[in-house]
Amino acid sequence: MHLTLLKSKLHQARVTHAELEYEGSCAIDAALLEAAGIREYEQIQIYNLANGERFITYAIRAQEGSGIISVNGAAAHKAGPGDRVIICTYAILDTAEAAGFKPTLIYLDADNRISRTGHDIPVQVA
Repeated sequence: MHLTLLKSKLHQARVTHAELEYEGSCAIDAALLEAAGIREYEQIQIYNLANGERFITYAIRAQEGSGIISVNGAAAHKAGPGDRVIICTYAILDTAEAAGFKPTLIYLDADNRISRTGHDIPVQVA
């Protein structure tokens, strides 16, 4: 059996640009790609906290240390500058791989700087 699990996420990134005429994708600060283990051209899912939009695109590299999160092409209709988004990647693992797997969680501040990292999401309580 294979399972699809969260591989990594950039939590509450702020969109800095929305470039409709740019070739599609989402440009992400290279330092954030590295911290989250997201490869250039890897499929990503983006969840917009401002409007509830959820969409799939791929990651491209933005200037390291720039804080850029640029939603490009058709996806620019789904997120704009200032929107808070969650950017996720997923991995397909077999049962044995999944048993000890933990995702890479990168939490960002309002300037897209890393505020903390982790590998576990706290249990939600009532």
